Amino acid sequence: MSGDCFHCGEPIPPGVQISVGAVLRTANGAEETAQVCCAGCEAAVMLIRGAGLDAYYRLRTERAPKADDRRRAEWSAYDRDAVQRGIAVTLPDGTREATLLVDGLRCAACSWLVEHALQRTAGVRTVRLNAATARLLLRWDPNESRLSSILAALAALGYTPHPLTAGAQHAQMTRERRALLKRLWVSGLGMMQVMMYAIAVYIGDGADLDAETRNLFNWVSLLITTPVVLYAAQPFFAGAWRGLRHRAPGMDLPIAVAILLAFTASVVVTLRGGAEVYFDSVAMFTFFLLTGRWFEMAARHKAGRMTEALGRLVPDTAERIHNVGAVLRTAMPNVGAVLRTAIPSEFVGALELNPGDHIRVRAGDRFPCDGTIVAGETEVDESLLTGESTPLPRTIGGRVIAGSLNLDAPVEVKVRSAGTGTLVSGIGRLLARAQGERPRIALLADRVARWFVVVVLALAVCTFAVWLQLDPARALPITLAVLVVACPCALALATPVALTSGTLALARDGLLVTRADALETLARADTIVFDKTGTLTHGDMRISGVSPVTGGSESVIRDALQIAAALERAAEHPIAKAFRPYDDGRPVRNLKVVRHEGVEGTVDGVRYRLGKGADATPGVVLSDGHGPIVSFALTDTVRRGAKALVDRLRADSIAVEMLSGDAEPAVAAVATELGIERSAARMSPEQKLARVRELQAAGHIVAVVGDGVNDAPVLAGADVAIALGSGSALAQSTAGMIVLGETPTPIATGFMRARRTLATIRQNLGLSLTYNLSAIPLAAAGFVPPWLAAIGMAASSLVVVLNSLKLYGPAR
Repeated sequence: MSGDCFHCGEPIPPGVQISVGAVLRTANGAEETAQVCCAGCEAAVMLIRGAGLDAYYRLRTERAPKADDRRRAEWSAYDRDAVQRGIAVTLPDGTREATLLVDGLRCAACSWLVEHALQRTAGVRTVRLNAATARLLLRWDPNESRLSSILAALAALGYTPHPLTAGAQHAQMTRERRALLKRLWVSGLGMMQVMMYAIAVYIGDGADLDAETRNLFNWVSLLITTPVVLYAAQPFFAGAWRGLRHRAPGMDLPIAVAILLAFTASVVVTLRGGAEVYFDSVAMFTFFLLTGRWFEMAARHKAGRMTEALGRLVPDTAERIHNVGAVLRTAMPNVGAVLRTAIPSEFVGALELNPGDHIRVRAGDRFPCDGTIVAGETEVDESLLTGESTPLPRTIGGRVIAGSLNLDAPVEVKVRSAGTGTLVSGIGRLLARAQGERPRIALLADRVARWFVVVVLALAVCTFAVWLQLDPARALPITLAVLVVACPCALALATPVALTSGTLALARDGLLVTRADALETLARADTIVFDKTGTLTHGDMRISGVSPVTGGSESVIRDALQIAAALERAAEHPIAKAFRPYDDGRPVRNLKVVRHEGVEGTVDGVRYRLGKGADATPGVVLSDGHGPIVSFALTDTVRRGAKALVDRLRADSIAVEMLSGDAEPAVAAVATELGIERSAARMSPEQKLARVRELQAAGHIVAVVGDGVNDAPVLAGADVAIALGSGSALAQSTAGMIVLGETPTPIATGFMRARRTLATIRQNLGLSLTYNLSAIPLAAAGFVPPWLAAIGMAASSLVVVLNSLKLYGPAR
């Protein structure tokens, strides 16, 4: 069937027959089924009809642009597993998670629209979008939907997505900055030129300016203002149309209405040869509003540069050692440097590395993966990741993280994780998740801003009606002033910009915020509960003594150590690591973890248990069916900075407690050394959680700091949970904050910055509401001219942004 495409109006190619089910009535009254020219237009029609927007085809005055099949083909590349390794991570439940950069966002209403539209897409599990950072956190089921389909659905709404990589983020920021700079240049030049004629008219009115000269000035002003409206102000019109089309009016709507009313009225007056035009106000509106957008964009880009910097830390290539070389290095770890450099190797992409590969990292290079050193000794700089400026020594068996700098000597590393599995990639995802979520106070501000727009439009209509009766000549300029001065841009920016600045400042200090409400809750916390082992202490246990319960020889002690090492071989607890040097590889059968008690299994035909001893036999006790055999005394050292952290928390009137599962002597010794007045020993996870519940019932806001699997229940029950970056994955997934580095001192800074952030949010909300509530009556009463309204609106947004950026400064 020939004819034109129902969607784009282009001729349908011969042989193409794609029906979209719509019924058309021809000129002679007959009915026929609508046809489209390609699969792209078919998808666009299905999306519009599926969203319940069929009225678009009745109301449109122009055909829709042809769907971009080329772009859809580009997105299909993201469906390949090899590509998704670099942009997405597979979660335990089989779903995948990726962060997208989204072009075209204007306000909170854009976030609402994108989230609600994508939630209806098949396979999409989670959508969280932060308009302040233009980042969208997407989780989807690859068995139900392809990533390319989700990207296409997002683009069909008018927002262009880009999977987040360091290069994509830089390109997106550059593209946005250049586009806005061009619009600023056009609006600024137009404003200056139009103001020259406007001032001449204002002065000339008092000097009997003739009508022909005034009309000439009006026509020239019209020519100058037209590109300002059609090009520079285009983002406001596009944002307003999107909001109306999807029944989600945003802050662009009153701005677009004001510009359109002023320009249309001025064009009509010019055509009729009248005198009262507002071309100067239109150009000033646009310029000052775009200036506000520029500062808002600068704040977003500053927030994005940290994530971009993290992505750029990891090199794109790695020097992988061939298998024969890896075997040789493992067999002879002390071979000389000459032989090390002679081992055959090849350069590969960092994303091609797999766990178990061996790589060489030379002095001055960054590590391309997380791994363990198998040959060589060096010092590493992890300051950009953890905030720890002191170089850290690393020897054979020491762990290194992707993005850290090898300072001293070449080393060979066994890959533990690469690509999206590295710590630096995880930090980027957690930052994106924190920035994508919106805490309670931000959601409240978004709801207020959305309703505020509706109230502003209603108030503008009432203002126009009243002044039309009082003074018709002033009705339009006063209405324009109300529309512009009442735009709640500052209100919408008050919370997200402050949260973004505070979150990034904390990340720079070594405390990563992973949950939206964590920062707000930490600011109100008055009690902090610490675990001991691995949190306030290093968790680097050493066996300081072995005491046979019933007496025994050195061979009995050695055998007991080897049995204990066999039982703890698969465990990751700090106590288990203390026995690793004594592991002789003997097999264990029927291994069983006894909750809160230890581990038991059969070694050499005998059933043993290793775990807590009774008060009479403190430490870790190895027992068989007849009772205790050997007691092991373990020692640990307090982390650097732990004493200063406790002192600072107490100085800030924050109550400090320590709850531990260890024996009373070890707990008391650490509590005394750190100056912690309230501590408890031999506590199970349930007892720790009960203590937290008791504090909460007494009205306290409780922060809990832990690092291990056993800490997960109490972390989940805390008002705000803080885990150490070296802790277990379960503890980190439960936490709202993660301490990076080897010292817990960022926690004290976290309390201070959290309180400053919450205070700044309150300041911003107070400033923006005070401005709107005081300026609207003045504008409605006729005391604020349109040009001053534009300056006031832009200035209020600028004040909020600058006030928020102060949070990124140094901690005090």
